Amino acid sequence: QVQLVESGVDWAQPGGSLRLSCAASVISFSSTVMSWYRQAPGLQRGLVALVSSRSAMTNYADFAKGRFTISRDNAKNTVSLQMNSLKPEDTAVYYCHAVTNCDGPDCWGQGTQVTVSS
Repeated sequence: QVQLVESGVDWAQPGGSLRLSCAASVISFSSTVMSWYRQAPGLQRGLVALVSSRSAMTNYADFAKGRFTISRDNAKNTVSLQMNSLKPEDTAVYYCHAVTNCDGPDCWGQGTQVTVSS
């Protein structure tokens, strides 16, 4: 059974930083492509960042480039998202997602609310 559990500080002021973590129980985590998505009210869920199985490749949405960093620790089955220079428009529910080696709704975490406000 796949389980993805997000955690992290959920509020920051504009210009501040937050770090989200996702603990994953996925078969063959080290060979699983992992990602973070987000969904703001009234908008579709969209990709924030993606990391290949052994961190050889990362991909970022344009809004995340230069501000966010995705990383993973295959020894601990975790994937993290470091978010710097936060803006109010980064306010959204952030989801951890197993892109490969997984199928169905269990491939998504429950989501964690991130709020950026003064």
